[in-house]
Amino acid sequence: MTYFKRYRMEVGLDRPFPSPRLPEGFSWHPWHDSLIDRHAEVKYECFRDETDAQVFPNLGCPTGCRELMRIIRYLDGFVPQATWLLVGPDGGVGTVQGVSDCGIYGAIQNLGVVPAFRGQGLGEALLLKALHGFQRIGLRRAYLEVTADNAAAVDLYRKHGFRNYRTLYKSVEATAPSPVGMGL
Repeated sequence: MTYFKRYRMEVGLDRPFPSPRLPEGFSWHPWHDSLIDRHAEVKYECFRDETDAQVFPNLGCPTGCRELMRIIRYLDGFVPQATWLLVGPDGGVGTVQGVSDCGIYGAIQNLGVVPAFRGQGLGEALLLKALHGFQRIGLRRAYLEVTADNAAAVDLYRKHGFRNYRTLYKSVEATAPSPVGMGL
């Protein structure tokens, strides 16, 4: 058994957040049900080689990401205003989903940027876009969970006022490598 340290981080939504800015050549695609598979494809590209794919195996395969997107989309608290696809010159490069928890909290789900596009402020733009969406529907707080060793993400969230509210340990059963994973 392996244990991954994760933080639940929260921020109040009672203050203004900066407007999200995108570099030239990037654009926002607001939620539409026709984009469910595009969000899933981008989510897979963002997480497939990351620790989070070990913690949450659905993130490590295309079908798992499609299933996850469908589950999120059909939750009673799904928040389209906090769910965005970020598109660059060659297609999707980032995604975030938002869910309302008890009509008070906004829960940020699966914020990710494709590895080749990291370091350009796109994750920050996605975060801010989701927070603005939660504010538009009148939520009072937002939270997310992040794997503790993802220092860049933890630093980004802290920059925008998120604070650790709880430390969690996610257990993952260790499995033998599959023949596919060994290149056979």
